[in-house]
Amino acid sequence: MKQIIDSERRPIKLWLDDIEATALAQARNLANHPFTFSHVAIMPDAHAGYGMPIGGVLACDGAVICNAVGVDIGCGMCAEQTSLSSLDRETLKKILGLVRTAVPVGFDHHKQQQERSLLPDLARLDQVEKSIVREQFQAGCKQIGTLGGGNHFIEIQQGDDGHVWLMIHSGSRNLGLKVAEYYNRLAGRLNEEWGSLVPKQWQLAYLPLETQEAQDYLAEMHWCVDFALASRKLMMERLKEAVQEVVGEVAFLHSINKAHNYAAMEEHFGKEVLIHRKGATRARAGEYGIIPGSQGSRSFIVLGKGNAESYASCSHGAGRRMGRGQAQRELDLAAEVERLNAMGVVHAVRNQKDLDEAPGSYKDIESVMANQTDLVEIAVSLLPLAVIKG
Repeated sequence: MKQIIDSERRPIKLWLDDIEATALAQARNLANHPFTFSHVAIMPDAHAGYGMPIGGVLACDGAVICNAVGVDIGCGMCAEQTSLSSLDRETLKKILGLVRTAVPVGFDHHKQQQERSLLPDLARLDQVEKSIVREQFQAGCKQIGTLGGGNHFIEIQQGDDGHVWLMIHSGSRNLGLKVAEYYNRLAGRLNEEWGSLVPKQWQLAYLPLETQEAQDYLAEMHWCVDFALASRKLMMERLKEAVQEVVGEVAFLHSINKAHNYAAMEEHFGKEVLIHRKGATRARAGEYGIIPGSQGSRSFIVLGKGNAESYASCSHGAGRRMGRGQAQRELDLAAEVERLNAMGVVHAVRNQKDLDEAPGSYKDIESVMANQTDLVEIAVSLLPLAVIKG
């Protein structure tokens, strides 16, 4: 931990020194929220989000805050260790070509609905009064196994354990977005009716856990978390199939699949509370996690240390240094391309609009990792070999 701010209703515990002003203001709002329990934890990759910083962990006693989960419910990482020790550039290009035909990216979805059995069971939502998931389910059948846009990626990596690894970052697509938007609007409307003391401009409208609305949101949120997990599994299967088609028989030795945008009941400091992780990875003692850098830096397989002060959490990545528009305006395209070419990465920076995901738009992952040595230990260090961006 780098610093503690104790000027608010609840302390703010930070694992970084240089938090941006907007993110710090959001952390102060969280610390002053009436349902915040114990303290607010801010991870070393933190930057501003909607209502709550991305890279934040919030414990609530008696309420759920939709914006403390975020709009990409269930977004997370999966990684697979292979028996391969290396891959050359031409082989990597062939694999990526096959993956691009099997996994739609950006706004694209599958043209045909995927098997319904791949999706979580809708019966779990039978008690939900107005299910957004049910309304969006047919569309979701075409969204599962698609990458999406923004910072989502498929990456092939070289591990310092002597193995090639496969890694995917994705979420719950438009289905999860619709759920998030509906319940956040509902919470805002109800907060106005109740005369909530939480200022509207904080964007932290809440639903008391004893209400039907809160239980409906939690049911649909957890369904979206499982949808995102299933979507990553499907993409990983298609990535593995592409690898095997190009190089032949490959064994897959170790798999990890972790969400970093969700809320769950957990016991902390002697009380059952609702932990919101928004761009934060659970890191219980001995638990595997994934912390990616950028397409031009190292990523890491980590083991958690179960630090109580972070609610047994760690960062979910490097965190943004620049907003997307700022990166596209200010970064030098030639310099970013040269940086990636010098590393030998089969990369995804082609023109000015791609600079929002260039390495220079992200914080230094080495500094982020140095700031959380009390949260995780590094198990495997990974260098990028080839990247597909959403």
